[in-house]
Amino acid sequence: MTIRKMLGRSHFIGLSVALATAIAAASTPVRAETPDFSKKTIEFIVPFGVGGGSDTWARFNAPFLGKYLPGNPTVVVKNLPGGGSITGANQFAARAKADGLSLLGTSASTQFPYLLSDPRVRFEYKDWQVVLAAPTGGVTYINTSLGVKSLADLGQLKGQRLVYGSQGATTLDLVPLLAFRLLGLDVHHVFGMKSRGEGRLAFERGEANIDFQTTSAYLKSSLGMVQEGKAIPLFTMGMLDDAGNLVRDANFPDLPHVGEAIEIVTGKPPAGVEWEAFRALLIAGFPAQKLMVLPKATPQPIVEAYRAAVRQMRLDPDYQASKDEALGGYEQVTDDVAEALFAAGTTIAPEARDWVRAILEKDYNARF
Repeated sequence: MTIRKMLGRSHFIGLSVALATAIAAASTPVRAETPDFSKKTIEFIVPFGVGGGSDTWARFNAPFLGKYLPGNPTVVVKNLPGGGSITGANQFAARAKADGLSLLGTSASTQFPYLLSDPRVRFEYKDWQVVLAAPTGGVTYINTSLGVKSLADLGQLKGQRLVYGSQGATTLDLVPLLAFRLLGLDVHHVFGMKSRGEGRLAFERGEANIDFQTTSAYLKSSLGMVQEGKAIPLFTMGMLDDAGNLVRDANFPDLPHVGEAIEIVTGKPPAGVEWEAFRALLIAGFPAQKLMVLPKATPQPIVEAYRAAVRQMRLDPDYQASKDEALGGYEQVTDDVAEALFAAGTTIAPEARDWVRAILEKDYNARF
């Protein structure tokens, strides 16, 4: 399958229809006039620096929102980095008015500290309502010099130390960190990478021998190493089906998802608190990676105006022409599917949270 064909397909499968139906049934339609944002400026808060993945995502969406919101307002992206996105999210929670003129874009780096009860977090996802959810996927691969030709050969590496270039134990790299642990691999995480791109460069230089990249980065920068015989893809992070089950990523139908990988390598399906903890963070990091939210008190007509804008922009020819490159081939969603993802991506059982925290504190000197 060519890259063009892979990127041209619809790659997002929503969460459970039953959950979405329940959410819809719980919502009471509000009859009111459509809001008018004429001559208004909407501040789109991005709690990350300029040029990163979240900033790119926000700047891709901003002009389309302005085009389809009533009155065609100007949507301005405002970067408020700090604390791994906690600073900007805290400010939004404290200051944003429920008038539709303040919008926040969160990412996995915002969801993770919330799920792990980081004391720096002063925001509550239950105080927000989602208007758009943007999933992504990713691929883990290994250096061919290790002699592994497929996932089935990973057992040969037991007792052998692998090296992974990581941005940090509580960043998006927490998901592959836990995946490696569930696979029984001995992986040394070299922290301090400023981006996953820097981690890939460490792999290319031979300083690391196992790596993970999100789909867009993998197709753009890592697939060439596979084609040149320098790397072997192992598994993807998968997607969710209508029942909330982990399934193969349609970008990579021939690669097992991480749940399959664990079963292949260990000989048994993943289960228990370890799997539940990993699954919660997996959803927050990938199927529900980026969330566009408004304050919960925002009047329903304004919320519906945003959701209608998302529905309209998804049909825009310019959006269609550029979304694959900007979004990595995954469809952004709104309405019931976005609400279901929002709920799943911001929820973790207390015992699962405590399991992750204990590992991070004991093995990686994290402090909560």
